[in-house]
Amino acid sequence: TRTVAGVRRKFHGYRARGVPDGPDDGTLAPWGVVASLPFAPDIVLPTIESMWRMRLGGAHPYGFRETFNATYAVRGSAHGWVSPNFCGLEEGPMVVMIENHRSGLVWQLLRECAPIIRGLRVAGFGGGWLGGEVFAAQSVP
Repeated sequence: TRTVAGVRRKFHGYRARGVPDGPDDGTLAPWGVVASLPFAPDIVLPTIESMWRMRLGGAHPYGFRETFNATYAVRGSAHGWVSPNFCGLEEGPMVVMIENHRSGLVWQLLRECAPIIRGLRVAGFGGGWLGGEVFAAQSVP
């Protein structure tokens, strides 16, 4: 437990976080930033560059470290606490979303996959690309 900006905070290390009920101790996941690339490239690309300059492992063969917390001061670290770990599970979303930003390939493949289209419709999704004329020729209910 530490006091940051006058507020007593408990540092949780590696664990689930999120809105609205998860703990927020300032820990960020670089893979979440990278996976957001197709949605907000104007924000995400400079953020990736910043994380690269922070030496969060971007040049490592495994990519970025799991998480970091710039508000949790660590002696000898200019950027606070940085996880010593890499997680293979986090590499998948980064690779997929980088490719989606680059070419749109993965989303295009999903849009052409009848079982996925059917499943989304059964789940109650509609409109957007699910309702477009592009799919009129397909025999998907």
